[in-house]
Formats: sequence, C-alpha cells, structure tokens
Amino acid sequence: MMQEGRIAAAGRKKNSTAPAKSGAQPGIGPAFQQYQSAMQLLQQAKYDKALAAFEKLLLTAPPELRERCRMYVNTCQRQLERPALDFGTPEERYDYAVSQLNVGLYEEAREQFNSVVSDHPGADYAYYGLAVLECITNHPQECLVHLSRAIDLNPRNRLQARSDNDFQSMLDDPRFTELLYPEVP
Repeated sequence: MMQEGRIAAAGRKKNSTAPAKSGAQPGIGPAFQQYQSAMQLLQQAKYDKALAAFEKLLLTAPPELRERCRMYVNTCQRQLERPALDFGTPEERYDYAVSQLNVGLYEEAREQFNSVVSDHPGADYAYYGLAVLECITNHPQECLVHLSRAIDLNPRNRLQARSDNDFQSMLDDPRFTELLYPEVP
C-alpha cells in the first residue's frame, strides 16, 4: 500500500513538469498572431498592407513560418503588379461589383458600384446594387436612399425588391414597406 502511494506521487511529479517543457518555444505566440493578422489582410485583398506585414514578419519569424511568409510575400507582389481593372461597359463593372459583393469584399464592391453611378447617373441597376450592399452591411438608411433612387429610375426595381431575399433584414422596417408598397391615391 505504501509503495502504491510512492508510485502515484512519482507519476504526479512527472505530469506536473511535462507541460512546462512543451511550451518552451519563445516567440512563437506573437509571431503566429502577426501571421494571422497578415493572413486576414491578404484574405481581405489588402495586398499592400499584407505585403508590409509579411515582410516585417520575415525578419523575426520562426523557421516554420518563414517559408510561408516568403510565399505570401510573392503572392502579394503578384497581386499588386496586376494591371488596373479595365471595363468596356458599365454593365461589366456592375457584374464585377456583384461578384465582389458575393464573396464578401464589400469595400471593393462599393467602389465599383459608386464608379458606375458617378459615370452613369441613370444606371438604376447600380443604385439597386448599392441598396443591396447597404442592406447586407447593416446600413438601413443608406439602403433606403439607394433603393428609392433605383425605383425612381426604373419602377420595375420595386417589384424586384419585393421578392429579393437580400432585403430580408429590412422587412420589419416600415419605411421599406412604404417604399415597396406605396399607397395609391
């Protein structure tokens, strides 16, 4: 019985020192956090900021992250060297904006929709796209402004918006209901 107690005590001593040895790699924590931040920038298509973050990380990164950082530095450089987007028609720019909206690149989508609107003020579809974007990004007032303009330019947008699932978050807003179902005098 006494011997079992000694064995159990020896087992507890071994277990208490094991975790201290496994965490003995200093510097991995902050480097990994910097790596994750740089990856987020890359995924958000902020290539210039991601490039700077990966280059900074290369100086201090542990060996297991260095090769990945080099690869992502090259990826960022390739993306930054791409020629500027050139669209032949406002519809092409609009299609690109919708594709950016669908993958969650909201700022890029906003820039493209606004570009269509500034170059072609009568482009009702671009105002409709902006309304969808503002709804998705939880800006109800801006959504209503853009949707109202889209409907003014093309009344068929009212019918489209009634069945568009992208406006789900606006369904309880009385201003949205008034816009889509106006009272007939």
